[in-house]
Amino acid sequence: MEPPDLTRSGCPLLTDLYQLTMAQAFWKSGRATQEAVYHLFFRENPFGGGFTLACGLAHVVEYLEHWRFTGDDLAYLASLRTPAGRPLFDPAFLEYLAGLQFACDLDAVPEGTVVFPHEPLLRVQGPILQAQLIETALLYWINFPTLVATKAARICLAAGNAPVWEFGLRRAQGGEGGLVAARAAYVGGCAGTSNVLAARRWGLPVRGTHAHSWVMAFESELDAFLAFADAMPDSCVLLVDTYDSLTGVQHAIEVGRRLRARGLELAGIRLDSGDLTWLSRQARQMLDQAGFASTRILASNDLDEHQIARLRQEGACIDAWGVGTRLVTGWEQPALGGVYKLTAIRDSEGRWRPRIKVSESAVKTTTPGRLQVRRFEADGRFVADAIHDLDAPCPDAWEIVDPADATRRKRIPAGCTAADLLQPVFRSGRKVVALPDLENIRRRTRDQLARLDPGVLRLVQPYPYPAGLERGLHERKLRMILAARSAHNDGRS
Repeated sequence: MEPPDLTRSGCPLLTDLYQLTMAQAFWKSGRATQEAVYHLFFRENPFGGGFTLACGLAHVVEYLEHWRFTGDDLAYLASLRTPAGRPLFDPAFLEYLAGLQFACDLDAVPEGTVVFPHEPLLRVQGPILQAQLIETALLYWINFPTLVATKAARICLAAGNAPVWEFGLRRAQGGEGGLVAARAAYVGGCAGTSNVLAARRWGLPVRGTHAHSWVMAFESELDAFLAFADAMPDSCVLLVDTYDSLTGVQHAIEVGRRLRARGLELAGIRLDSGDLTWLSRQARQMLDQAGFASTRILASNDLDEHQIARLRQEGACIDAWGVGTRLVTGWEQPALGGVYKLTAIRDSEGRWRPRIKVSESAVKTTTPGRLQVRRFEADGRFVADAIHDLDAPCPDAWEIVDPADATRRKRIPAGCTAADLLQPVFRSGRKVVALPDLENIRRRTRDQLARLDPGVLRLVQPYPYPAGLERGLHERKLRMILAARSAHNDGRS
């Protein structure tokens, strides 16, 4: 039997209760079909980095293609009660949900695209009840994959040309989290995964060695290595640190000699503890002196981008990296912090009315309108991103304003090429684009990272990439903030 797949279920109950109570309120107020626009974005790059890597769109698309209320879903909602003991949901509202089909437009940044704070990753336009109902699911399917893909990209940048393998299933936040993380890590640049189910589901390369328990099950380490080589002669990678790492390397060399006598080669050894710099250099010397220069050294042991960068700087002789916990959990930042905000309403005369949420914290004040992101490029490098309003004319000369600091501005040089990032995915609930396969997404990731200034890619204190509001949009936002505060203050008085 196939394992449960939340994307293919399309279950609208993958949501928070308040989405459904708001939906009922929209329905009762006669506004269920009023057209609205929402944007999904984040406010800070994760991990203190200079970029974020968009991921998860494929999950969103599959989920929305199957999105509908089943009889079981509606029966459960009918069973819910208010504190007073009355039905939480009106039977007529549940009947309305029974006939509901996804009918919104969705525009999205393609997976594998580098993105920056305040830029919309998704734009949803359609009946307000539906656009509101899908909020939680969209955040679920975008936040976590984007976090892990970004972490993977940082780790792979630190590793240079050496492959990184995702080994984190046993430490993942649940089974679905482990699957989604394996795919996102591959999008971010990892060579593959140890997660067999993820490999099956998405066609990922899969690798694995053996555990310490294999060695401990035998009377001697050499016996264990020989038995494993007999079982896996074409892909023998031996974990050498169960008792003493360098003794383990000596035993691996003995196994390598016996494999070579059979016309085979020892594929590699794995170091999982201790001083990886010193041990890997000693192991490399031992292997080379014994004639096993092609035997690769794999390192694991709670690695991340910072440890890998340090080990490489120290001259560690490591050919491949296995990264688990710190990749699939996001480690130092367990959530991206993406949000989904209403930014425009269409009035009864068909005109779009921008909406704004004002906050005492400037970074939490939303940007009003129907938004697009225009990326400017020159000489093969990304120059700047401008968030602009689809309903406003594009300026002859572009100037952007930092949403978090209005004193930071940049004029876009003339002669740059430009492209809009948000691309059509659904129109009136129907998918209108064929999504790329994973290999094309990975190639996009590599190309996107190569087009950023190297300073933006730094692991620590990266150069801030210029991404901001088109000046006219910034000025309209400022006017709306002042008007909202004025109206609020008048109301209090």
